Amino acid sequence: MSLVTSLHTNAPSRRTVRRAVAGTVAVLAILALGAAGAARAQSAHAAHATPTHDAAPAAARGNEALHMLMTPTRPIAPGDSARAAAIAATLRASIAKYADTTAAVADGYRMFAPQIKNQRVYHFTRGWNAVQEAFRFDPAKPTSLLYTKGADGALHLVGGMYTAPKRWSADKLDQRIPLSIAHWHKHVNWCIPPRGQRTRWLERANGAPVFGPESPIATKAACDAVGGNFLADPLGWMVHANVMTSTDPAVIWGDDHAGHDMEDGMKHDMHDGMKHDGHDGMMMGGDSGGR
Repeated sequence: MSLVTSLHTNAPSRRTVRRAVAGTVAVLAILALGAAGAARAQSAHAAHATPTHDAAPAAARGNEALHMLMTPTRPIAPGDSARAAAIAATLRASIAKYADTTAAVADGYRMFAPQIKNQRVYHFTRGWNAVQEAFRFDPAKPTSLLYTKGADGALHLVGGMYTAPKRWSADKLDQRIPLSIAHWHKHVNWCIPPRGQRTRWLERANGAPVFGPESPIATKAACDAVGGNFLADPLGWMVHANVMTSTDPAVIWGDDHAGHDMEDGMKHDMHDGMKHDGHDGMMMGGDSGGR
């Protein structure tokens, strides 16, 4: 039986798909440019900065919850474990051929923010998959492939990332992957610098960043007060599936990378690129029209 599902009784119109594709391409371009600017700002700052401990300041470490929304854990229902296991098995079989990133690139996956050299998790994203995720769920076609860098310096495939539109309810997300097994997350309440002011990403106050997902600023009023742009709901839902590292559901679906990346500064993960010049729009399920 096919695991491909749709939450719509009718196929999306050509106009809707065209709008989704255009939105994805535009926002991917904006975010890539933002990541490049941020990398330059960080490099310039590092050249004159005094080395500090890798751990984020306590003020920053306590702010990540203001900018992260997680789905609640539901009681396990009959069939949940089997459904999650089937999704994991399908994903594992479908992405095994991408152990070498060359194969992933040949199939249309592109590394997000390649100019950020030391990422905690490297995301290779296929934009068309992100668009399709709004209208159907195919476990064999994740939005992103996930890699980590080994001691040998090579990238090793660890799993995939699925996405869904940001306006989706917990019930819809549960239809894709049971919430008794997995936790979807999305980033919320970001205050970002205005366009053309990327160096302001380096601003700090009381030991914490003024902007981004480590900032204590989580309301429009507070963001307006520092001259920023407020994004209440900038990105879509995401969930990691580390199927190449284990067969244990707790390991596959228990990736808390999002929260810890906030604590570690978000400098070594894909979301660092997202935060630096993000603007309203759609990115990996942000707002593809599927609701």
